[in-house]
Amino acid sequence: MIKKLFSLLICCCSLASYAQKQDYPIQPVPFTSVKLSDQFWSSRIETNRTATIPASFSRCESTGRVKNFEMAAEHKGKFCTTYPFDDTDIYKTIEGASFSLAVHPDARLSAYIDSLVTIVGKAQEPDGYLYTARSIDPLHPQSWAGPERWINEGNMSHELYNCGHMFEAAAAHFIATGKRNFLDIALKNADLLVSTFGPGKKHVAPGHEIVEMGLVRLYRITGKAAYLNLAKFFIDQRGIKDYNKKSQNVYENGTYFQDDKPVVNQDEAEGHAVRAMYLYSGMTDVAALTGDSVYIKAIDKIWNNMVSKKMYVQGSIGAVGDGERFGDNYELPNATAYNETCAAIGSVYWNQRMFLLHGDAKYIDVMEKTLYNGLISGVGLDGKSFFYTNAMQVSNSYKHPDLERERSGWFTCSCCPTNVVRLLPSVPGYIYAQNANDVYVNLFISGTANLMVNNKVLKITQQNNYPWDGGLSFAIDPASALDLNLKIRIPGWAQNQAIPSDLYAYQNPSAQKIEIKVNGKPVDYQIKNGYAIISKKWKKGDKVDLTLPMNVQRVIANSNLPDDIGKIALQRGPIMYCAEWKDNDGKATNIIIPKNTTFTTEYKADLLNGVLVLKGNAKAVNINEAAQTITTEDKTVTAIPYYAWANRGKGEMTVWFPEQVKDIELIAK
Repeated sequence: MIKKLFSLLICCCSLASYAQKQDYPIQPVPFTSVKLSDQFWSSRIETNRTATIPASFSRCESTGRVKNFEMAAEHKGKFCTTYPFDDTDIYKTIEGASFSLAVHPDARLSAYIDSLVTIVGKAQEPDGYLYTARSIDPLHPQSWAGPERWINEGNMSHELYNCGHMFEAAAAHFIATGKRNFLDIALKNADLLVSTFGPGKKHVAPGHEIVEMGLVRLYRITGKAAYLNLAKFFIDQRGIKDYNKKSQNVYENGTYFQDDKPVVNQDEAEGHAVRAMYLYSGMTDVAALTGDSVYIKAIDKIWNNMVSKKMYVQGSIGAVGDGERFGDNYELPNATAYNETCAAIGSVYWNQRMFLLHGDAKYIDVMEKTLYNGLISGVGLDGKSFFYTNAMQVSNSYKHPDLERERSGWFTCSCCPTNVVRLLPSVPGYIYAQNANDVYVNLFISGTANLMVNNKVLKITQQNNYPWDGGLSFAIDPASALDLNLKIRIPGWAQNQAIPSDLYAYQNPSAQKIEIKVNGKPVDYQIKNGYAIISKKWKKGDKVDLTLPMNVQRVIANSNLPDDIGKIALQRGPIMYCAEWKDNDGKATNIIIPKNTTFTTEYKADLLNGVLVLKGNAKAVNINEAAQTITTEDKTVTAIPYYAWANRGKGEMTVWFPEQVKDIELIAK
């Protein structure tokens, strides 16, 4: 089955390559060619398969999302959910379920997806238009839709956003199953877009980007240049709309939509963070496929701005709740941090593309930080409870309306749970990549990958206990002797770099050197663009070993981040830690970690599905309200991985810890 799917993937890529003159210089190894055997990601992907996907489909039915399509087919009834983009929750769940089917065949699930595709197909109008918020009752569409097709697209209708997610889902379904039932629906809709938008036709900058990524996906399958051209057209429409340019309001001046200036003139990550990630991903796709160097210069500047001025220490982005958006440079407050889960997912998509374009490990460093911290924090260990926002600090004395203190099974706007559904099954596809005889090892996850290098089969088997242990082992098994450059990422965090910028740093850099052994013997290696390069003629049975330093690091922030001055965060390997109420006598925001505190580590298999905890001597500030006294006491602080918080009830949590008490602010309640 896997061989068949791999052949189908290659076939699809070959079809696109026939029409393409260029593409990303580096290509990812498909997730269908990688079989995991680890505990960390395998368990999450399995939970996604057995719990999250069924729950998501069930909630799409119980909340009326499926019913909307059924009513749209009959053109009668009343749109029964809240937002016009609710259609996409079905699309995203189908996408994730299709990825799951690709590696775990399930006849019952496959039949259910086909039944949904039939319902979706019946809701499609004869010319290809598909948007239940209008089709149910065209004379009285949902309020955001506008009175006519596309008239409100540049604002909030989400018509093209729905199309984009449908294209992504249909492509995934086709690649996973070989069936054209959903793909044909998507292509009919895409052809409608081609006939509607473009030079001499309608002009619009999509209000919520992703149609650009979806069109590229269809282009790769079909080789139809009109899809790629339309993706670029949509991107180039940004910055043309006549906003009130003098307004400081991000909605009125277009910043919220990344529409305040042409994309090639943008140099900051701005506006709604999810929209931004999808736009920048689409720009990167188009740049790779067209060679547009001006696009590349723009996205390079935007990426540098995001990573050096607008990213939280655990990889999250989108600090401001008003508009779910990026704030100003260095606007990264802890008490009100928004950090939408969808934005973290979008960041993974974009950073993967930037790596494929440039071949620099710094993009994978950011992607890894996001994957292990600010992304999986968005889904509970049960696979059925979620965070829409991901807090940096939760205090009993300060309760902000935008901060979630406990996980929810669903949201009125449930974009994040269904985005998790589609991301998790594809994680194996982020581990390896290649360019001719250059083979990149980007993520450290136990399992086996099958590649083709210079027309020879190459099997790579990873064995490790990452992220808890830094010992990494790679068995390199070519079918016959093979010249290749093995490029193993040496993470920035293992080279005294907390993030690829000066936004965060290690307080006490480590001097530990990383030794690499081939077949038990140390070898000299060169590090270039973050990769240790080992070039040789590899033969069956060759083995590479290295150990990454897993010291507990005290992370400090740039002095431009006022909330973090005098504080530290805790990192070990790729994992960021937090203190939660459950382990610290019911409080977390009263903890002080002095400069001389050292930490011990302990793996607890029975805690939070298995985590490594940190323990160290610290201080706690205690308030005696009756006696009106404030005291400090010695205590042992316990820190858990940030991603695992809020799985044991509601209470305090913090990521940043003061090193000493310098002042006390009295607040009367």
